[in-house]
Amino acid sequence: MADVVFDQASRIYTPGAKPAVDRLDLQVEDGEFVVLVGPSGSGKSTALRMLAGLEEIDGGAIKIDGENMVGVPSRDRDIAMVFQNYALYPNKTVGENMAFPLKMAGIDKSVRAEKVREAAAILGLTDYLDRKPRALSGGQRQRVAMGRAIVREPRVFLMDEPLSNLDAKMRVSTRTEIASLQRRLGVTTVYVTHDQVEAMTMGDRVALLADGKLQQFASPADLYDKPKNAFVAGFIGSPAMNLFDATVSERGATIAGHEVELPADVRSTISAQNLSSVTLGVRPEQWKVGSEGGGGLTARVDVVEELGSDAFLYGTLADASGNLDDTASLNGGDSISVVVRTGGRSGARRGDRVSLIPETEGLHLFHPESGDRL
Repeated sequence: MADVVFDQASRIYTPGAKPAVDRLDLQVEDGEFVVLVGPSGSGKSTALRMLAGLEEIDGGAIKIDGENMVGVPSRDRDIAMVFQNYALYPNKTVGENMAFPLKMAGIDKSVRAEKVREAAAILGLTDYLDRKPRALSGGQRQRVAMGRAIVREPRVFLMDEPLSNLDAKMRVSTRTEIASLQRRLGVTTVYVTHDQVEAMTMGDRVALLADGKLQQFASPADLYDKPKNAFVAGFIGSPAMNLFDATVSERGATIAGHEVELPADVRSTISAQNLSSVTLGVRPEQWKVGSEGGGGLTARVDVVEELGSDAFLYGTLADASGNLDDTASLNGGDSISVVVRTGGRSGARRGDRVSLIPETEGLHLFHPESGDRL
């Protein structure tokens, strides 16, 4: 096992162009499961490939167990990678696929067989060792790919969106298996995904990237409760946090004509920065929902997603007079969307008008220009 350090690591494909990975600073502790997440083009897969030795490091350094990997070939880094497409040999059995890297390393046949048996037992593949990949399900093939990595006993596991080819149900069960397996083996693991739900449910810590830059590196709970900026706030959470352009008022901030009272210390922070507006964030579960006229903001329900135990209401806020302009969003006007989480079978229907009051405790405020948390 080993720790992994990205020290101002950069990757630049075209001189003078914006880096694909821009001075990434990241420290993965020995035995930790860290997830790199972000939208397409954020640099997460490039960072993983730099660690694997599949991409050059154009600036800074990447260290494994204190050893600088700049210029070190991939085969000499003692890492094992699990890819999105499994990369299994179709003409070899499960056992032969798992044993192949050991065979290439010149490991004795009896030792190879023992290691394969051990890995197969861990992964529930003992009964499939003589089958070819075509006779396996997608989840089983992914476990074979993981078994091939496990038998090598590497210092670091690297996983590049390994669940992307699985159906929704299989993704949920397999991500649980991967997280459980990693904790049993205790091998340092760096895992890449574009799915923030995967990131939040699997990682000890999560690194969120955008445009090649690290936005925040923290535990899933801290990312959700204390997003460093508006981008993190809008990316983490499903559905995403509601973000409103709010006008600063005497007692707080005003959204669609409704004043949200803010704590005194928050108002002092806003005042000290001489801000006339802020970005106000409200999670879907931070709304109190009532009948129209019950105070707060008025919203029309446009879509209801019933999930059994929960429901999500997608709506449009009315203006200060309670008016809703149906053409505003089509004409680039001031239509403001809102997402609300309620209990299952809330009774709300499309077209209903409801009252929304944000819970002031736990509100998120960000600078209107930089997006930094206030």
